[in-house]
Amino acid sequence: MFKRIVLAAALLTAAVAQAALPVYTFTVVKSYPHDPGAFTEGLFFHKGYLYESTGLEGASSVRKVELETGKVVGGVNLPREIFGEGIVDWNDKIIGVTWKNQVGYVLDMDGFAFKGRFNYSGEGWALTRDDTQLYMSDGTSELRVLDPSTLTEKRRIKVTAEGKPVDQLNELEWVEGEIFANIWQTDRIARIDPKSGKVKGWIDLRGLLPAAERAGRQVDVLNGIAYDAATKRLWVTGKLWPKLYEIKLKLK
Repeated sequence: MFKRIVLAAALLTAAVAQAALPVYTFTVVKSYPHDPGAFTEGLFFHKGYLYESTGLEGASSVRKVELETGKVVGGVNLPREIFGEGIVDWNDKIIGVTWKNQVGYVLDMDGFAFKGRFNYSGEGWALTRDDTQLYMSDGTSELRVLDPSTLTEKRRIKVTAEGKPVDQLNELEWVEGEIFANIWQTDRIARIDPKSGKVKGWIDLRGLLPAAERAGRQVDVLNGIAYDAATKRLWVTGKLWPKLYEIKLKLK
């Protein structure tokens, strides 16, 4: 009987260990300059450049940035009453959302000319895409799936980790068939299965911005993920951070 109890306990321990979500940490490959005045909301990489959206009323913008230098080489300021949030590319356009205005906008990617607008209910936090549709976060535990042609909502994905809802989903990036999502006000990124909505693992980025880079600076939370599928490079940054980091992931 004692052996059976011990065996049952061992099996239970093994099952719990197997069920626990993997946690990844990071190695910094390279750091790049980042505008410390940029309240980063959205970030993506396209044809050799970073495209970044910044927030705050009166200071929101969409910009094209040189990766190596951090120099802004193009862009547009949003209306002063707008609090800009995430952006994504689709064909030759940039699609963006705003925080509480319940309106999104479409820009020409080359000259940043205004091409159109669309409406949605609730808040807009971030956008990403696969080859056929867009994904939008709104601060809740649900991701909205949008038709990229009409920019209307098709359905929602409920995001859970070990059966519990995960909210505060912020900046998004499509990475090798998964959705990476910053969890607002934390140093964690969730790796989400877009089919089931289940979190497949966590990325722990505590300590990414060294204490020396924080000293004397007004920095904010981790936010901003970009990925280049062609070279498998992954970049992350934060609001008002002086650096952008190329990282590689590794299991803790």
